[in-house]
Amino acid sequence: MDVSAALGADGPGKDRLVELFRDTYSEIGFAYVTGHGIDPALVKAVFAASIGFHALPDPQKSAIKVDKNHRGYIAINTSTDVNSKLAEVKKPNQSASFMMMREDAVADPQVYLSGPNQWPKMSGFRQALEAYNDAMSRLASHLMAIAARAAGGDPADVMPAFSQPTTWLRLLHYPPVPQDSPDDLYGSAPHTDFGCLTLLAQDPVGGLQVMAANGDWLDAPYCEGTFVLNVGDILHRLSNGRLRATPHRVVNRSGRERYSVPFFYDPHVSAVISPLPGAGEPQFEPIQ
Repeated sequence: MDVSAALGADGPGKDRLVELFRDTYSEIGFAYVTGHGIDPALVKAVFAASIGFHALPDPQKSAIKVDKNHRGYIAINTSTDVNSKLAEVKKPNQSASFMMMREDAVADPQVYLSGPNQWPKMSGFRQALEAYNDAMSRLASHLMAIAARAAGGDPADVMPAFSQPTTWLRLLHYPPVPQDSPDDLYGSAPHTDFGCLTLLAQDPVGGLQVMAANGDWLDAPYCEGTFVLNVGDILHRLSNGRLRATPHRVVNRSGRERYSVPFFYDPHVSAVISPLPGAGEPQFEPIQ
C-alpha cells in the first residue's frame, strides 16, 4: 500500500488512500506500506543499534532492567502472555527487548508511564533511536489521520488525543528455537496489539505470521523498503469495529537470529476512547 498521499495535501490521491485503507483494514488488518518517506539510513542505524545492544554482556543489559514506567531491558524467558485469548500460553516468549518511550525529564505522578528512558552506555545508541522515533512519530500521525477518515470519522475528532502521543519503540531480538520445539513455544505468542497503529521494520530472517479470517496462519516475510502496518485494539474501538485488530505471532525456527523494530503509536494515556462520530451507532462503551 503506497501511503505517500498521506504525507501531502488533501486531494484525490488522499481520498483514494482512505478508501484503500478502509478496504484493507476492514478485511485483512495488515499491509506492507511503501512511499512512507523514512530514510533507509535511519532504519539501518536503528537495526545496528539493536544488534549492538543485544550483543552486550548480560550484566550491562540487566543494569537497565525495565522499570515501573516500562522503559529499559526485558530479558528472554521473563515475559509470558498468560492473558492471551488466542492460545493457551504457558511458556515465556523466546525474545529479549529494549523499550523506549517518550523522553520525560522526570516522572509525573499524574501521568501514567511518564519518566526518563534508561540508556545503555553505547556510543550513538540514544541518537539513533531518538532520530528514528521522531521520524516514525511524524509518519504515524499522518497515517492516523487517514485511519480516522477510513473509520468514517473526522481527523479533527481524534487528533487532539495525539497532541502528546504515547509512543513505544521496541528493539526485539528472537534467538532461534530448535526445529523440534513444542508448538506452543513462541518468539511472541499469538496476540493483537493493544494500541492504535503499529509500524514494524523486520529483517530478512522472517518468522512473523498473521492469522487469516479462516484461522490459518500466514507468513508475512521481509519485503525490502517497506514497513508492516497493522491496527491495534484501541483503533478497532475508535473505528466502532470497522478496522480489524488482527491476531499475529512470531515463530523463529530459521536457525538464525531474528531482529525486528516495532513502533507503536497510541493516544495520550489520559484520552477517553470511544467510537468516533460518524462511525455509526456506538458498539463500545467509552474507556480511559
